[in-house]
Amino acid sequence: MISSSEYGSHSWELLVTVDHQHEEVQKEFSLQVTGDLHIGGVMLKLVEKIKKSQDWSDYALWWEQKKCWLLKTHWTLDKCGVQADAKLFFTTQHKMLRLRLPNMKTVRLKVSFSSMVFKAVSDICKILNIRRSEELSLLKQSEDTLKKKNKKDKNSKETVTEDILNLCNSPVSSGLSGSPGLYSKTMTPIYDPISGTPASSTITWFSDSPLTEQNCSILAFSHPNCSPETLAEMYQPRTLADKAKLNAGWLDSSRSLMEQGILEDDQLLLRFKYYTFFDLNPKYDAVRINQIYEQARWAILLEEIDCTEEEMLIFAALQYHVSKLSLSSEAQDFTRESEVDEVEAALSNLEVTLEGGNASNVLEDITDIPKLADNLRLVRPRRLSLKTIKPYWFVFKDTSVSYFKNKESAQGEPIEKLNLKGCEVVPDVNVSAKKFGIKLLIPVADGMNEVYLRCDNENQYAQWMAACVLASKGKTMADSSYHPEVHKILSFLKMKNWAMSPQAVSDQESIDMKPECFVSLRYSKKYKSKQLVARILEAHQNVSQMTLVEAKLRFIQAWQSLPEFGLSYYIVRFKGSKKDDVLGVSYNRLIRIDIATGDPITTWRFSNMKQWNVNWEIRQVAIEFDQNVSIAFTCLSAGCKIIHEYIGGYIFLSTRSKDQNETLDEDLFHKLTGGQE
Repeated sequence: MISSSEYGSHSWELLVTVDHQHEEVQKEFSLQVTGDLHIGGVMLKLVEKIKKSQDWSDYALWWEQKKCWLLKTHWTLDKCGVQADAKLFFTTQHKMLRLRLPNMKTVRLKVSFSSMVFKAVSDICKILNIRRSEELSLLKQSEDTLKKKNKKDKNSKETVTEDILNLCNSPVSSGLSGSPGLYSKTMTPIYDPISGTPASSTITWFSDSPLTEQNCSILAFSHPNCSPETLAEMYQPRTLADKAKLNAGWLDSSRSLMEQGILEDDQLLLRFKYYTFFDLNPKYDAVRINQIYEQARWAILLEEIDCTEEEMLIFAALQYHVSKLSLSSEAQDFTRESEVDEVEAALSNLEVTLEGGNASNVLEDITDIPKLADNLRLVRPRRLSLKTIKPYWFVFKDTSVSYFKNKESAQGEPIEKLNLKGCEVVPDVNVSAKKFGIKLLIPVADGMNEVYLRCDNENQYAQWMAACVLASKGKTMADSSYHPEVHKILSFLKMKNWAMSPQAVSDQESIDMKPECFVSLRYSKKYKSKQLVARILEAHQNVSQMTLVEAKLRFIQAWQSLPEFGLSYYIVRFKGSKKDDVLGVSYNRLIRIDIATGDPITTWRFSNMKQWNVNWEIRQVAIEFDQNVSIAFTCLSAGCKIIHEYIGGYIFLSTRSKDQNETLDEDLFHKLTGGQE
């Protein structure tokens, strides 16, 4: 037994502030402790001193100065480094958070502020019934995007109350873990008796969850479009530097919300961070498909991604169709079994994965790789003169294109052989003008060699374009994805090829449509409202027979076909360079882009990457590729941890397969994305 005098000589006072709702109980407590007292003992002493009976199980100690949680209750104060000057805060680990979803709806729910963000996002997705939570993350809006919004709010005389969906009573958000079988892909869908649609698995498993039928439909259905005035108030990037600001605020997946300065009831954006939408299934992914569609839709409307006028009209027609079906009774049976089966065939086209494909595809006939041979026109831009356009006989084999003077000379040496592995492939198409071009940016020692191929018709273009896309990833036409890629390109061209029939459009449709809701501000300023209505309804003829889920999937597919799809931009300074560049991070490559012109300078593919590391002292990312190629850069528009996590995240997502268990290897994710700053 230690005497009081002996105890006093080793003990010291520890000040703890308690976060509780009892007005009659004091907030600050002074505890007499010793360095060998463990954290659990401190909490026990504190609760005994508070003398208030309540459930303290969700409470933990937060160390304010060090910005860290003391969650290892068996660790002593000495081991944690806690001394008399420490200010500890005894508070709940789960707190309220407002999340703005991709569809611009805000939900309010309880989230763990002590778990790593990766785990917190997983719990959020269980509440919202979104599978594949690893594709999403939390984004803090940058100051520039908020400034514009705040400026508009000050100018507005009326105060607009935001409609917030409150999900704070969810079992998962209360700290309970969801059932491991919740997202089983073999689960038989249970159909809702009222609407006939598959009941969400969240409703099925958590009958007392706040995500009721009505709330689920808010997340799974697209709602009436916003007004042009609202669109004008939102932040729209004009330059690559502006686009870089959009990606600066991603939270660190390896740290908790509290550690990153997020406070209770703050607002964050929940977004798809990684553009690899794996295993989309209409039976279980109604919410996920709708949220991907909404993120794509807003990216088009706010011009976060560039598209041609022809493509903008296709996107507008699909949005109009989705909006029309969502408001009608037809929406109630959009996931009937027959329609789901029709859509499932198109899903393989929507899955974007890293190079490599399925290694088990051993039946591929490698002895006879298909080849293409045809007359095409070659266009080479000249710096000081007009473009030269000449017809040649082209042969596409393996991952290379060779061209000859004519068909007869194809047995000899080619004029030139272009190796397309690692090149950038950009469509140069205008269907109405019968222009079917393929722009190739081929890596050379001092940058990118620009070459254009001109095709005669849609079929020829689809075959050659698909071959070029696969070759850029190091795949040949023998790959199983070649024919689906041709089909995808043809279906997209078909949507662009429309002709207006005079009887097709009713006067009522023309009156009811608000075309400014479906196109970006640039196009709504360029054309009068009546002109836009006519052009959107023309394009609508090709998509008018689609079901709701099919139209959303087709919209996502068209978005994926855009040259800039999946690129997240950052302003960087490469080692040895005297000027800033833009780095584009995609699911399969890194692209160095000229900040002034927007032209790609060099492309590096993840499939050729040997290793990468970060020097945290000078905040420099260094990457080594095959053939002794190495690069190093510092990130100026965001922390280097964000780019490091992007690269590791995409590598991690490439390891997923349909054969494996649904459970994620969280440790592998943190090994690839974590780091010591």
